[in-house]
Amino acid sequence: MPRSVNHVASRAKRKRILKLTRGYYGARKNVWTVAKNTWEKGLTYAFRDRKNKKRNFRALWIQRINAAARLEGLSYSVLMGNLKKAGIEMNRKVLADLAVNNPEAFKAICDKAKKA
Repeated sequence: MPRSVNHVASRAKRKRILKLTRGYYGARKNVWTVAKNTWEKGLTYAFRDRKNKKRNFRALWIQRINAAARLEGLSYSVLMGNLKKAGIEMNRKVLADLAVNNPEAFKAICDKAKKA
């Protein structure tokens, strides 16, 4: 009995991955084994960088809060400690947004933190 091979499915799988690697440089876009390895490695980078994005944004928010707090005469750590004492529970994303887009509201928060 001859061996049965599903060419339709295997060709479709290769075609799908080669379509995903369009735009890559050199053999990475059209040589099956290289393209497959590149695509798989790309998935690994994507998983890793979804985690790193959160880390990078938190660092950015902290820098923005620190810069705005120093204009009000506070350091970042003192501001965050005083906000905790004052019972103001506001996350860094919102604080950074206020610091950039609404400085008067941030100043009001800093004034409450100074009193605590």
